[in-house]
Amino acid sequence: MHLPSSTDVLLVGAGPSGLALALQLARAGVPHVIIDRQPAGENASRACVVHAGTLEALEPLGLVPELLARGIQVPIFRVRDRGRALLTIDFRNLPSRYPYTLMLPQSDTEAVLLVGLEAHGETVLRSCDPKAVRRDTEGATVAVRDAEGERILQARYVIGCDGMHSVVREQAGIPFEGGSYQEAFVLADVHMEWPLSREEVTPFYSPAGLMVVAPIPEERYRVVATVRKAPAVPTIADVQALLDTRGPAIAPGRVRDIVWSSRFHIHHRLAQTFHDRCVLVVGDAAHVHSPAGGQGMNTGIQDAISLGNAMASAFGAGSAQSLVNWAHDRRRVARRVVRLTDRMTRAATIGNKTGQIVRNTIVELAGHVPAIRRAIAMRLSELSERAA
Repeated sequence: MHLPSSTDVLLVGAGPSGLALALQLARAGVPHVIIDRQPAGENASRACVVHAGTLEALEPLGLVPELLARGIQVPIFRVRDRGRALLTIDFRNLPSRYPYTLMLPQSDTEAVLLVGLEAHGETVLRSCDPKAVRRDTEGATVAVRDAEGERILQARYVIGCDGMHSVVREQAGIPFEGGSYQEAFVLADVHMEWPLSREEVTPFYSPAGLMVVAPIPEERYRVVATVRKAPAVPTIADVQALLDTRGPAIAPGRVRDIVWSSRFHIHHRLAQTFHDRCVLVVGDAAHVHSPAGGQGMNTGIQDAISLGNAMASAFGAGSAQSLVNWAHDRRRVARRVVRLTDRMTRAATIGNKTGQIVRNTIVELAGHVPAIRRAIAMRLSELSERAA
């Protein structure tokens, strides 16, 4: 397939948000093109959580059975101070058909979404790098460089699904407000001997810092931890040191091998608006935040599916009011997610001993209140935003 000269909707970026939006537009019969600067899809698995709210949103796309077949269902979220449990959130009591967290690497989620898109006779145009977006009275003129040179494409709407460093958002001049955290994050997918149940995702609060251990498919575990200085490619010794100093004190686990590892820094930023004339932004192009709670990809996919519905309404009614409403509602949701994950991250990375004791006491007391546990479960699962 070649890049056309015009389309009603141009989607820039083929990560989970872009693919979900393209599929929703295809189902609604809205003409569109989806492009991505990368020659192939995301092969790493930085995001690995699919929450109940996202599974419910994906139901109309017909993809949930395949996602469930590929992932593993984890019903417990338990905060620990090394070996001591402070707070247990049991998703089995959620008012949903999916009373658990589905652990599934991002690469698998993208693969399932792409198969769904291709079933509608569409695909991603790859190695297409957007260079400029110029708005006019008819929409936007987009300069795109592909293997054959620079091409010009006319679009009524351009949607940035192109991540934190979004070209679309930057070209539209939409401010991306916020900051970054001092800590770096180590991330590794490992095979290891682990003393805790594979039905449990475990954030560890320890004097040395935060560590999260989560089971993922193929008998692997995801280990994420904050560190002051992170090696570019964490080794077995690096991950083992984290387990020894932050995991269960009696049996901290033993790493056998590393499948994949990386380091990253995190930001907390929110676009000033999600809709500026003919330009819209979703997913990481609209909001980025800490991975605490696994909210990022989920919020982005829900942005996309709801925008697909709003876009279909806009074309059907000949009015952009549904897009205005969508942008207001989803920015409100994203603002709440950014605030929640920021609070979770700052609490988990308290450096002084007195603050850590106070934090642990508060968390443990909260864990004894059923109403608080339920509220946390609803927020983490994103079921509290069903109407948005």
